[in-house]
Amino acid sequence: MFSGHAWRVVKFGEPKDAVELHELTWGEPSPGQVLIRVRTAGAGFPDAMMTAGHFPLLGEPPFGLGEEAAGEVVAVPPGSRFAIGDQVAGITGFLEGWGGYAEYAYVREGSAIRIPAGMTDEQAGGFPIGFRTAYAGLVERAPVEAGQTLLILGAAGSSGVAALQLGKALGTTVIAVAGSQEKLEFCARYGADHVVNYRTDDLTARITEITEGCGVDLIYDPIGGDTAATAVKSIARNGRIAVIGLASGSALSLDSMDMLLRNYTAVGVLASPNDDPETEAAVWDHLVSLAKHGAITTPVGRVYGFDEVPRMVAEQTAPGAGKSVVRVASK
Repeated sequence: MFSGHAWRVVKFGEPKDAVELHELTWGEPSPGQVLIRVRTAGAGFPDAMMTAGHFPLLGEPPFGLGEEAAGEVVAVPPGSRFAIGDQVAGITGFLEGWGGYAEYAYVREGSAIRIPAGMTDEQAGGFPIGFRTAYAGLVERAPVEAGQTLLILGAAGSSGVAALQLGKALGTTVIAVAGSQEKLEFCARYGADHVVNYRTDDLTARITEITEGCGVDLIYDPIGGDTAATAVKSIARNGRIAVIGLASGSALSLDSMDMLLRNYTAVGVLASPNDDPETEAAVWDHLVSLAKHGAITTPVGRVYGFDEVPRMVAEQTAPGAGKSVVRVASK
């Protein structure tokens, strides 16, 4: 048994009222899990959704927050491919109520990696969710091919910039859409071929100019709302839109007649583990290989202290560029 502190949602509402630090005990991990002593945990907009009661995969409080974490393995079930002392990062058991903003966390074994040499704790803690989601969108659900044009909404956010990097690694031309000059410069540093400010530019006109009237082959949409609706006007015939999330607060509304007449497709993307363990392992091997070769990296933004979790959650509705990370403990 391991004892320590964990941040938990005790009721739905504003983070300062809804998120509390509790003393918990963690038992031995079940098959398919490992238990880690957490050093860092990645943050994102889902934390705000969970706290507000808008995350559809979770029931009523109390439950833990934090979808991903990195640290040292302290307990494994029989037959695990990991050993005590391994340094790993992975997706937590948040759907079962156990999150990563805690001194200990259960991590799904099938969605865990050994932290590559040279990857910092902050990069490791923020690696799994963004890149697994990007892989689901760009490889599994709406495959994009080398030479095609990929438009990414919210491209400076944690989901968007992961897709930006993976899209470049797959050989696409990336158009990054964001809302400030600072964020556009951030996207350019991470490889965007073109940047567009949706607040000040005519999004449709700029995409027409960039694509020479051909439109974009794939839209990667973690944002939804009016910006996504405008972007859809620029989708190419036989194009696709990957629906990732609704950081704007509202999901993209699609016109089925417009889809028919312009012959485009919309797919939902939920990065759930593949039913075949070998196939899922191959996904993570591919992502780790890309990270080792420098093709992808966690673009760490703000790093919060463990005592700042309620504040961090509140700020995920309008975060700065890059991946927010919580530092739980030092080595």
